[in-house]
Amino acid sequence: MTSSHPEGPGTAAGPRVRPVPAVTRAIAILRLLGRSPAPMTLKSISQELGMVTSTCLHILRVLVDEGLVKVDASTKRYGLGVGMLTLARSVIESSPFPALVQPVLDRVSSSWNVTAIGVEVTGIDHMVVLALSRSRAPFRLHVDVGSRFPGLISATGRLVAAFNPLPDDEIERRFKALRWEQPPDLDAWRKEVDAVRKKGYSIDRGNYIHGVVVIAVPVFDGQGRLAHSLVAAGVADQMGGTRSQALAKDLLAEAQALSQLLSTRG
Repeated sequence: MTSSHPEGPGTAAGPRVRPVPAVTRAIAILRLLGRSPAPMTLKSISQELGMVTSTCLHILRVLVDEGLVKVDASTKRYGLGVGMLTLARSVIESSPFPALVQPVLDRVSSSWNVTAIGVEVTGIDHMVVLALSRSRAPFRLHVDVGSRFPGLISATGRLVAAFNPLPDDEIERRFKALRWEQPPDLDAWRKEVDAVRKKGYSIDRGNYIHGVVVIAVPVFDGQGRLAHSLVAAGVADQMGGTRSQALAKDLLAEAQALSQLLSTRG
């Protein structure tokens, strides 16, 4: 979250962050190129991001020089560079979670015929997919390793809200900015968040994606903070109440074991 106010003491919503436009624009360019199925021209990048062409060019030149972006000299089109792989590898190697969670996801996906996902919770703002195992079901979620989502969306979002208390006005502001296929009522959503604290898991039944049930359970770090989430997604017709509850309990057992492993690795 950015703020126009100077940096100051942290709040319940986290520390205030002073905007740095050049950094924000560079990140926006990298994310755009990461989403694009093909390299892009300077004009298309600047237009897509609403950026002054000369400013966009200066930032691209720096990113190219750092190896994060590459440019085809003949077509003048830009794409992500191999330097991004080095950064990504460093992130994966510095965290034990992807290696520890992958066998869990593979087992869950195979046993329950669901897409199983390992998510890192980066505060209340965002969550990032670090690992996944796809199901054999004839539907495909638009998610890949590295996918980034708003912190309060879907089943994991209810976990974030449950284990990261926020002022009511901040919750409402963030909630209204979320995009659901079938948005839940705010009061009903709050009750579901309260229930998460008691049950220890969350279920989204078609709110985020119509016809899809998403189940999420928390993985805590050594300080008892929500650090990751195990997520399972399946077709609603195959995820009735009894089956969903059983899957949630299976995920909970795995999450508790992972929490213990991660806490010992400090």
